[in-house]
Amino acid sequence: MVVKHGFELIKEQEIPELNTMARLYRHQKTGAELLSLENEDENKVFGITFRTPPDDSTGLPHIMEHSVLCGSKRFPVKEPFVELLKGSLKTFVNAFTFPDKTCYPVASQNTQDLYNLIDVYMDAVLHPLITEQTLQQEGWHYELERLEDPLVYKGVVFNEMKGTYSSPDNVLSRFSQQSLFPDTTYGVDSGGDPRVIPDLTYEKFKRFHETYYHPSNARIFFYGDDDPEERLRRMNEYLREFERIEVNSQVAVQKPFDKPRRVTIPYAVGEDESEAAAGGKKTMVTINFLLPEVFDSELTLGLHILDYILIGTSGSPLRKALIDSGLGEDLAGVGLESDLRQMYYSTGLKGIAEEDVEKVENLILDTLRSLAENGIDRDLVEAAFNTTEFRLRENNTGSFPRGIALMLRSLTTWLHDGDPVAPLAFEAPLNALRKRLEAGEPYFETLIRKYMLNNNHRSTVVLRPDPTLRQRMEAEERERLEQVRKSLSQEELEGIIAATKELKRRQEAPDSPEALASIPALRLEDLEPEVKRIPIEVSEEAGVKVLYHDIFTNGIIYLDLGFDLHNLPQEMLPYVPLFGRALTEMGTEHEDFVQLSRRIGRSTGGVHAAPFTSAIRGQERSAAWLFLRGKATPAHGQDLLGILRDVLLTVMLDNRERFRQMVLEEKAMVEARLVPAGHQVVNTRLKAKFNEAGWVAEQMGGVSYLFFLRKLADAVDQDWPGVLEKLETVRRLLLNRGTMVSNVTLDEKNWSTFRPLLADFLAELPNSKVEPAAWQREADQAAEGLVIPAQVNYVAKGANLYELGYELDGSIHVITNYLGTTWMWERVRVQGGAYGGFSVFDRHSGIFSFLSYRDPNLVGTLQNYDGTAGFLRRLALSEDERVKAIIGTIGEMDAYQLPDARGFTSMVRYLLGETDEFRQKLREQVLDTTEEDFHRFADVLERLNEAGRVVVLGSQDAIRAANESRPGWFEIKRVL
Repeated sequence: MVVKHGFELIKEQEIPELNTMARLYRHQKTGAELLSLENEDENKVFGITFRTPPDDSTGLPHIMEHSVLCGSKRFPVKEPFVELLKGSLKTFVNAFTFPDKTCYPVASQNTQDLYNLIDVYMDAVLHPLITEQTLQQEGWHYELERLEDPLVYKGVVFNEMKGTYSSPDNVLSRFSQQSLFPDTTYGVDSGGDPRVIPDLTYEKFKRFHETYYHPSNARIFFYGDDDPEERLRRMNEYLREFERIEVNSQVAVQKPFDKPRRVTIPYAVGEDESEAAAGGKKTMVTINFLLPEVFDSELTLGLHILDYILIGTSGSPLRKALIDSGLGEDLAGVGLESDLRQMYYSTGLKGIAEEDVEKVENLILDTLRSLAENGIDRDLVEAAFNTTEFRLRENNTGSFPRGIALMLRSLTTWLHDGDPVAPLAFEAPLNALRKRLEAGEPYFETLIRKYMLNNNHRSTVVLRPDPTLRQRMEAEERERLEQVRKSLSQEELEGIIAATKELKRRQEAPDSPEALASIPALRLEDLEPEVKRIPIEVSEEAGVKVLYHDIFTNGIIYLDLGFDLHNLPQEMLPYVPLFGRALTEMGTEHEDFVQLSRRIGRSTGGVHAAPFTSAIRGQERSAAWLFLRGKATPAHGQDLLGILRDVLLTVMLDNRERFRQMVLEEKAMVEARLVPAGHQVVNTRLKAKFNEAGWVAEQMGGVSYLFFLRKLADAVDQDWPGVLEKLETVRRLLLNRGTMVSNVTLDEKNWSTFRPLLADFLAELPNSKVEPAAWQREADQAAEGLVIPAQVNYVAKGANLYELGYELDGSIHVITNYLGTTWMWERVRVQGGAYGGFSVFDRHSGIFSFLSYRDPNLVGTLQNYDGTAGFLRRLALSEDERVKAIIGTIGEMDAYQLPDARGFTSMVRYLLGETDEFRQKLREQVLDTTEEDFHRFADVLERLNEAGRVVVLGSQDAIRAANESRPGWFEIKRVL
């Protein structure tokens, strides 16, 4: 038996497909398990996970996740999490609450920085302070400042979950899961139901940590190129003071249903949005199937491929049947959920009439029955298999660290005492499935028959619009608080007033210098003085500007084709996202969109369109592009170009029904985004008031776009020839190689082969003289109140600092970084109870934005924004704080990127005229930031206080109350 630093080796396995050595250890003294993945990835990852199954919906695991990061034995500051954010080169720092586990992952490219992060996180989870005030701040508390005031609830998680429960899609997914697991921990809400959160007591809160946050219940994870032996040594230092205990945290298996069940749940809509007022199209429904446990890797992979077959593309048979039915607007449900002990499958429709629920249910079952009996098209199976294999081999997790993605994958089995390596080693199950398919086995038909058609453990969840629900819930909350108030003596009420004041005192009190000094931090000397450069070569092929980046991509071609939106008249801009979708979702002269989607799946890693807009510093004219992005292996490079040629030159736009479906899907997606991404919605709306780039982005993705889609849905029915003419005009004006850009990210060897193929492809595209269109945006000075049926708000205020006389200096990035972890965090989140508060500066446009997320306040938040200038003016910045702010800023500037993202970033810099020399100068200004820079910036924000414009997305009551405090302040518009 191999033992190192108190850990015995349980298993050792090479994972060639990940170029990784996996070693699984068990800590002898405590029983904690540790999975060590050793490879050459410089973006190193650490994570510790506890199995934390809740038995009610008070949100205990979620509140605990927040709370352990609020001070610990070795690091007794109020917010060690925030202190880490200030002065780390981290590429990821956060925590996740799942229905059955709580994860604490961190990542960094700097080894010492990783060790610093581990120190704080390990002490946080094992030795947190978690006082009663911690529960009050992060969970919930009664707030009362004067005896005559109404009693209210406050708390970060309480308000976060109010925002979560304001999202119909989120409510639908939660109840879809819970409907299948009525007898297990998956039948309650680990995040917390706002109506139940106030039932949580401090005693139960404290006991939860004592029970579950013990090494005997821990899974520890490492990934990357750091020293594997040092991993064990460090962990033993943290764990050796504990003794092994028995922790009863197993997740029970749900007993099967003897027959399917149906559940109907109300959700909040606007007062005028009953079923009848909305034309009977506001109901949502999912059909949900409970599936086996996660331990069979081949079955799990097979179900993932089946999910892609059924609903993965616009041409997938189940998705197509649902959309073609005309019963609803867009797909509902999460598809395959494989993160729980028992997997489940969930799909359905949103935007249906309540009386059509049974039709949707029958349509899903009939479609599945037809596939099982008549067989699934082999081309579709091949496309789904190839797409899944490509994704596994590419392992492209975007900005999310690969190591954390692998940690979460390993936990699907590991959490339930299975093999953590099995979900990572995909080659064996992939080969086993390939052999089944090559032998002609009807594998996926069998899965459908066994786990769906012959499965009584099924639920139908109906989400029904209720225009009075929000008012009833608010009335119930007021009544509950009033009953509490009546039950309290004056002495007890005065105790709540005293507790409210004490909590605010503690929130406002600064940490001692000694406590702050306990947080480990890097030094300025640890930073790279030079910017990271990305290779770029600029050439021309067939009149098209070609940007090439010689980067190792593990044998994948990343190709971006850019089309200049300035060729379009402004009334055409809202059509751009739909036109981009149409290229791959409406078919060509030689194949319908179903055949096209299968061809894309068989031969490439995917093709999709995405608009891009940005201001260009010092210019009125923005960068506004539609990019068609594709990727493939070199062996399929010609296939990729063939697909791009066909969709660009021969796309068939004259399919009214298909285009109508796309419009309704797009509308549903934009509406679904309003609550989860409300801060982005208000920021997009705000920036539209200042410059061309912001205005274009709003036309193609903001509230204006939503209003456009609603009108377009009617226009498709009433004037299809007019709509089609606009789409054809967009194609004719955009597809012009004289105004295009082509961007390729690939290693030099494969580029020499691909380049002549690309040149031939570009030469086939049309070339004509096009005059740039003149865009005239309307000036919009009004403060806007955008009403949605929510119990929280998203508050934005901002201005163009360049117009206010500010001259760009790198110090502004240090200042905004600092504000986000001090003033904004403390005033908007900690004291205000919002889930988040941000200050954001776009150096290209000069727009500085204050933003809040899931915010119970409105006027108070705006007052906090206006108080920022005074905060900076009074600031006495210690040397440690200055250094931390600089380090945190450099960490953001040097964010880790995968090869495709590096190539795209380099192209964007080229299009915006941002040179490496400019970036180097900005970096030097960041490194030289002084306290005086903070004080000078206060003057700039003073001007913003007066000139800033305001956009709020939120509840009608909050916006009306703001208008009562200052008559006519907001121009009110209903969005939902």
